[in-house]
Amino acid sequence: MKAPAKDTAPTIESFTVARRYLTEREVERLMDTARKVSRRGHRDATMILVAYRHGLRASEVCDLQWHQIELDQGRLHVRRAKRGTPSIHPIRGDEIRALRKLQRENPTEAYVFISERGGPMSTLGFHHLIARLGKAAKMPFAVHPHMLRHACGFKLANDGHDTRALQHYLGHKNIQHTVRYTEMAAHRFRDFWR
Repeated sequence: MKAPAKDTAPTIESFTVARRYLTEREVERLMDTARKVSRRGHRDATMILVAYRHGLRASEVCDLQWHQIELDQGRLHVRRAKRGTPSIHPIRGDEIRALRKLQRENPTEAYVFISERGGPMSTLGFHHLIARLGKAAKMPFAVHPHMLRHACGFKLANDGHDTRALQHYLGHKNIQHTVRYTEMAAHRFRDFWR
């Protein structure tokens, strides 16, 4: 049998599938990079943290307003885009501290994340910010904001959270959009060979 020629057409195995999410460590790396290289490092790192923790789309994090956040109660009233289901999420201590600091920096603003021009951060601006930070963090792939939403879904699924609870947390109307996270959860196969 002849050996295949070196310059044959690529096979399906030779293509790599682009990853659509970030790991928790990669999110932390992105936030650390924001703190070090961005002019508005605290704002940018907080924006990444909030988008990741709450599985927010770029438009949802850019449209976030202070009246949606109860810092004293540790609650975030999430309004979803794309006719998603709204919900109330708990806010953890590190997030509360970061948001308080941000509020002190811009005490009269209605929006949480303000651009350098004084208005709310645009979704395009957020896309450019995440792409720039991904390059600065030397990520081995292109990074975009929706990867933070997927990172949230995969993290919560891998932590063993119920699919229905995860559906409501992410605001999905249809559970088929949520199932992708639980299908790939590593813990599903943990006891297969015992």
